[in-house]
Order: sequence, then structure tokens, then C-alpha cells
Amino acid sequence: MPRVLSTTLPERVGATVTIAGWVHRRRQLKSVTFLIVRDAAGLAQVVVADADLRARLAELTEESVVEVTGEVVGNPAAPAGVELVAPTVRPLGVPAVPPPFDVYRPELTASLPTQLDHAAVALRHPTRSAALRISAALVAGFRSTLEGHGFVEVHTPKIVASATESGANVFAIDYFGRPGYLAQSPQFYKQMLVGVLERVYEVGPVFRAEPHDTTRHLAQYTSLDVEFGFVADHRDVMRMLREVLAGMLDGLPDRAAGALATLGVTVPKVPAEIPAVHFAEALAIAGAPADEPDLAPAHERALGEWAQAEHGSDFLFVTGYPMAKRPFYTHPATTDAPGGGPREAYSNGFDLLFRGVELVTGGQRLHRHADYLAALAARREDPTPYASYLDTFRHGMPPHGGFAIGLERMVARLVGAGNVREVAAFPRDLHRLTP
Repeated sequence: MPRVLSTTLPERVGATVTIAGWVHRRRQLKSVTFLIVRDAAGLAQVVVADADLRARLAELTEESVVEVTGEVVGNPAAPAGVELVAPTVRPLGVPAVPPPFDVYRPELTASLPTQLDHAAVALRHPTRSAALRISAALVAGFRSTLEGHGFVEVHTPKIVASATESGANVFAIDYFGRPGYLAQSPQFYKQMLVGVLERVYEVGPVFRAEPHDTTRHLAQYTSLDVEFGFVADHRDVMRMLREVLAGMLDGLPDRAAGALATLGVTVPKVPAEIPAVHFAEALAIAGAPADEPDLAPAHERALGEWAQAEHGSDFLFVTGYPMAKRPFYTHPATTDAPGGGPREAYSNGFDLLFRGVELVTGGQRLHRHADYLAALAARREDPTPYASYLDTFRHGMPPHGGFAIGLERMVARLVGAGNVREVAAFPRDLHRLTP
């Protein structure tokens, strides 16, 4: 008899079916045992009255894997309003060693470090697996939206010869006797591929050897990267980002309804036009000194509160980031700063804040070879390590730009997780290389 999933049982009342999964919970009463079986779709209740089977189930631990065949009957008190009766239960392995915490409880009570140490079983908890399902649904929406706009998915190297972002920390490796690095981003390659395909995107890991030990940073995370050509300036990039975010979030209720319900998540609406403030204005709103070169987390939180109060928006663009805080490939500002500030100090780069946390970095890039040489010279950087990348711009490149979304950070803000590690399957940070 083919196995069916728990979510299909309401359609099969009166039929005899086979389900399979993990023993989520056993409740042994005086004359009956309730066996809750968990599969990839949800939970199913099995009612066991046979004395011999009840005795065998008493020795079967939670998380053991079983196959159950029984008749589906209606019961409003059971999960999904149905249960299996008159069952046969066949273990599909030896009884499981109980994990160091109870997976069947509504909330995981173990500390986050304990959960991460035992991720293989902690992720079985419905609240942890729900975050992974939401993550997958967001990526599906990302891909679908971009393909609808004529973008092509690409796959770029994760072992590179030089740092992508000058000055940032990198993980060095021995590449057959010569130095190599784990890629900080696919930036150089996606720009090169604009010259081939015009519109490209990538979903892949990036690596940052920055010694952060915070609730929002990981040493390896998933980046959703976009780059496209023939833009007028960074505002075209911002408009495309808005379309992508709307596509990702609007599709969530269809793609991950169960996971959203498990975590009690209400999906935010992306405004038709996301509010935007210039970096100089953002400093004033956040109460930061006018000469501050970047936004601190406290400033981002203040800006998130302002966007919600003034615009009813969970999203806020901060444009015109200082050139000093942007990589060398960033295009300088093409419009004056508010208040008559020096245009040359600012860029056509932006961040997008989501609920008071930086979620996206993007902007317009340089596209002329001479401008790249000048930008590196201004930073007193040797262009030699970037030779193959810079050569691209000698052969004709259109004005272009792009952005990168941090997937784990987006999921964490969406579901209200206090730590980005709660929504990553096997996070890598300053201290953790296993499991």
C-alpha cells in the first residue's frame, strides 16, 4: 500500500492507508494509547487499543521511525480532525536514542547553543523546520519574480584569487600551493556576466571572515544576488528591488501557508513606493552626528521606527551612502546631497532596512575602465589583483547596478527571531564549525 502524508488524511475518511514518520509523542492511558506520528507534512494521531501492541509501543521511544497502517476515521479533537484506528505499527529501525530535549513540546526549551549542538534533531521541531520552509519559499519567489523580468540564473566560483571588497576580511586557503580565498560575494562575476546576459541573478553562499559575535552576523550566509545592465542610475535598481521583494513576500501565503501559521507570521505588504531618505537625512532622523560615516544598529532601529510611524512601512531605503564606506566599484553620486553637502562625498549606493535592520545593500556600479583605475588609485590600491575583472570594462560595459539580499537575516526579521542562528540550518559563526 503506497504511503500517504498526514495532510491528505481528511480526504481519505473510511479508507485504509499507510503513513510513515517519526514517533512525535506517546500518550498512554489506562485502556488506550495515542501515538502521534510526525511526517514532512504534519502530525497524525493513531489510536491503539490492542493490549499487545500497546505493550510494544511502551518500549518505542520518541523519534523512532515507524510505519502505520490503519483506517481513517473522523475525530474533531484529533490533528486535522481525523485519526487512524485498528492500526498495525511496524518499526523501521531500532528504537531511537532520545534527544537531549523534547521535540514534541510546543516550544523548544533548550538553550540555543544546545539546539545548535544537536541541530539534526532540533530542526525536527515544527517551529525550527517552519523557518526553513519559509526560507525555501522566499527563494522560490525570488527566482520566479526575476525570471518573469527576463533574468538568467548563474553560478559563479566560490574560490577566488583576490578579495571582492577591498579592506574586508577574507578566508584564505591554500589553492594548490598558491593563495586563494573564499568568495565574499559573486560581485565581480555577476558584473562580468551583465556583459553577456544583461540580467543575471544567483543564489549561493558567501563567506565573511569578520570577527562579529552578534545576533545578526554569520561567517557564511546565503546571498540572493542580482545585477542588470542599462540602468539610468541607482533608482532603477531600487525599483527592481521593490518588485523582487513584493514577489517574494506576496507569494509566501501560497508557498508556505503551514509554516507561517506555525510561527504566527503575518506577511508584511511592500509599499507601491518604498520610502527613501538620503544618508545625511537619515543621520538627522536617527539623532546621529552629522559626520558619522555609517549607520550603527541603534540608528537603524530608530530609522525603522520612524518609517513605521511616518509611512506605515516596514521598509526604508537609505540612499547616498558615503563613498568612504562603499567598495571601489560603486558609482559616485550624480545628484546633490540635501542641505548642499559635497556631492563627491556620497555615492549612488543604498541600503534597504527591514524592520530596523539592514537587509539589502545595492547601487549603481562604475562601468568605464578609466573610472575603475581612478577609483583604485584614489584608494592607493594596486589594480594588479583585479586585472581579469578590470579587463571586462575595456571591452564595453553598459551602465549597470544590482543588489544582494541576506536570506537568513530576512527570514529572522520576518518571523521575529531574536538571533539569525535560529533560522539557519547549520550556522557558521566565530565559534561554530560543527555540526
